[in-house]
Order: sequence, then structure tokens, then C-alpha cells
Amino acid sequence: MLQFLAPFYSNLSGLILCPLLGSIILFVIPDFRIRLIRSIGLCTSLITFLYSLLFWIQFDNSTAKFQFVETIRWLPYSNINFYIGIDGISLFFVVLTTFLIPICILVGWSSIKSYKKEYMIAFLIRESFMIAVSCMLDLLLFYVFFESVLIPMFIIIGVWGSRQRKIQAAYQFFLYTLLGSVFMLLAILFIFFQTGTTDLQILLTTEFSERRQILLWIAFFASFSVKVPMVPVHIWLPEAHVEAPTAGSVILAGILLKLGTYGFLRFSIPMFPEATLYFTPFIYTLSAIAIIYTSLTTIRQIDLKKIIAYSSVAHMNFVTIGMFSLNIQGIEGSILLMLSHGLVSSALFLCVGVLYDRHKTRLVKYYGGLVNTMPMFSTIFLFFTLANMSLPGTSSFIGEFLILVGAFQRNSLVATLAALGMILGAAYSLWPYNRVIFGNFKPKFLQKFSDLNRREVLIFLPFIVGVIWMGVYPEVFLECMHTSVSNLVQHGKFD
Repeated sequence: MLQFLAPFYSNLSGLILCPLLGSIILFVIPDFRIRLIRSIGLCTSLITFLYSLLFWIQFDNSTAKFQFVETIRWLPYSNINFYIGIDGISLFFVVLTTFLIPICILVGWSSIKSYKKEYMIAFLIRESFMIAVSCMLDLLLFYVFFESVLIPMFIIIGVWGSRQRKIQAAYQFFLYTLLGSVFMLLAILFIFFQTGTTDLQILLTTEFSERRQILLWIAFFASFSVKVPMVPVHIWLPEAHVEAPTAGSVILAGILLKLGTYGFLRFSIPMFPEATLYFTPFIYTLSAIAIIYTSLTTIRQIDLKKIIAYSSVAHMNFVTIGMFSLNIQGIEGSILLMLSHGLVSSALFLCVGVLYDRHKTRLVKYYGGLVNTMPMFSTIFLFFTLANMSLPGTSSFIGEFLILVGAFQRNSLVATLAALGMILGAAYSLWPYNRVIFGNFKPKFLQKFSDLNRREVLIFLPFIVGVIWMGVYPEVFLECMHTSVSNLVQHGKFD
């Protein structure tokens, strides 16, 4: 029976189309049917999540080849096809995407007051584009979906943003990320005219001269570094986070920041191995500066969202150090830390959203003594604060430990500077928690004394389970990615 049904539940194109189908159904429903719109949006996202879990269950850990491969002819005379598949590197990005979208829909269940149908459609379309980015094995179509993701995010920030500067933040986000990608498009066109194809698997066997590798690597770096983001092109991120609605911040931190690091892993490192080795000291320098600079900047912030946004920059630059250590421990650690950051950072933004919904401010100075009125919230906030500073037993610790092991093999000074970032991470994590949860209660500013409701507890629960699971038993995740990561290291002859 399972073999008979296999074509239906092992179809990646079906996974990509599922959210799109839900958005089309929502489009024809009248705006006043709010309950139906919410139900269809949530059910579509949950079905997509369960669908993605089937690929994880069926995934073969023993091979580094792409699995569930599909090819659909798109521009046959130009040799450009809709070519999709997943391996151990991309599998968990698909699962993380489908996991976070139902959370985003639940977050906006009651807080979104206008354009509710369009809100659901924007998140479902974005989910479809994100899954396509993670699965795409054609360079040109990867670029198309890589940039298409910006459109729904631009709308989410601009329409449902929480403050007056939301339009400026939306344009800043869009222009920063789009302009960097123009260079990648030029590089893709150059590759196409040189090789006659944009098929990733063919390009992985194509050898470019060292000079061309360096030029192409720089072009790809210009695009991916903005998405990470790396210093000095990180300015758009805090602004976008502060102005975005809570669900927008969740999707921005949980998924969008992973696009740049995923691009490095999927394209820059395997396609241009000599250029990667040539630029590794440059990446180390930028990442070390970013970790220390943004950590110190985080300590100075007074807005809760900006604190988490700047800490995200520090964590993602920790990831780049792991990737460019170019060994198995470093790369596996970087993937684990990306997944962990997708859970922990998203949960912290949800915590800030809980406070903002009740008190309409995110400034630290207005809070204090919440442990007396919101004990359940205080406990959950403490858990994710400890996870953010990589407490042993949480997911972040495993990722950062493996990254430090990998980085130390390459450059002990860089590993030491990265470890300093962990110490600063404890400072910027505990300081706002202490100010918000303990201290003197401020009834003048805090009028509403309600703790978490049932819906909010249910939203936080899967994040808690995921963080503990990855921290206590990471083998489940590592065994899926190990063969693909080993193949990546061997392919580039980095050992």
C-alpha cells in the first residue's frame, strides 16, 4: 500500500504547490468569512508541515546524492529546467520552513486587525517560495525564487508593520537585499554563457580557472553576505525587525537569514573551492569583527527587538566561521546552529510579541518585576534566554561547540575571538532579562496583568521540545547531514 502511494507523498513539487493551492483557495473566499479564512490558512500550513516530515522519514542517510529528484522542462532550448531535489544539507531547511509558518499564522490569529485574508496569503506564498529555494538545483531558478521571497516579506513589513517607519524599513530591506543580488545574476549569466547550462550537478563537475573562481565567488558573496547579514551590510536587519509584526520577525530570523548561509553551502563552497580557500581569511576577519562588534552593540540597545536582532547578526556570523572552517565538525555545527537559531531567536521574538500585545511598548525601561504578574511567561522567557547564550543541554550549545572544534583546527585565534563572543552573549542575554523580569514593578506603565493564555502556551511548546531535543540528542539531525557534509568536504579537497 505504501509503495502504491509513494508517488503522491514523495513528490517535492507537491510540497511546493501545497501552500500555493491554499493561497488560491483563500483568494476566492469572501473577506467577511474570517473564521473560515483562518481555519483554511492554518490547516494548509499544518498539512504542508506534516507533508515535509514524510521526506525526513523516507530520507536515506547513507547516500550523498540528491533525493526525491524531479525535472520539469521549462526552457528546453536554453537547457534550463525546473530541477529540484534535497540532500542532507537542504532537508532541515525545508522542515524548519514548514514548521514556522503555522506558528506565524497562530501568532496573527487575533493580533492582526486588517487585511486578514491577505496576511494568510502572504505567508503561504512565502512558504512556497522558501521551500522552492531550498530544493532548487538549477542556478537561474534558484535566483528567481531567492529574490521572489523578498516580495511577500516587503508586503508583510510595509502593511502589517507596527510603527510609523514601517514603509522606510520595508524599502530599506528590499533595496539592500535586491541590489546585492544583481551581481549574482550577472555571475549566473556568465556561467551560463561559459558552460551552456545552469544545472547545479553539471556545474559541480565543471572546473573554472582560479581567476574566474575568484570573480564569481565575489559576485555570489555580494548577494549572500547581505542576507546573512555580515558587517557592514547588516544595517537593514535591526530596522526591519523593529518595524515588522511579530510573525514577520519570526519568519525573518527563523528562515530569511538562513538564505545567505545556505547559498554559501550550496553554491559558493562546492563550485568555487579554490576561491573559497583564498577568501577564508577574509571571511574569518569579517565574522570575528561582526561577532564582537554586534555583541557590544547589543548590550547598548534599549529596544527588546533590536537586542534580539543584533544578537542574530552575532550568531549568524558564528555560523559563517563554522562553514569556512571547511571541515566536517565546523560545517555540521554551522547547520545545527542555523536550525537552533531558527528556533531560539523565533521564540524570543514571540516573547517580545507577547509583551507588546499587552503593553504596546518594547522599550526595556518601561518593564520591571514581571515575575510577580507573569510567572509562566517569565519561566519560558528564561528558558529561551539561556538557550540564546548556549547553555549546555540546549540546541545552541551543540552547534557552537562543534563550530569551535572545527574553527580551532583551522585557526586558533579566530576560535578564541568567537569564544569571546559567547561570553558577550551571556552579558547581552541576561541583562535585558534581569531588567524586564526582576527589579521594581512599574504599575504606572504596565496596566494589564495577564499571563500567557492557552494559545500562546501551545505556540511555545514545540519550540521548547525542539531546543531540548537538539541539545540532548543531536544524533538524529547529525546522521542525516553527515554523508552530504562529508561529500562536500571531499569534493572541495579541503581536508
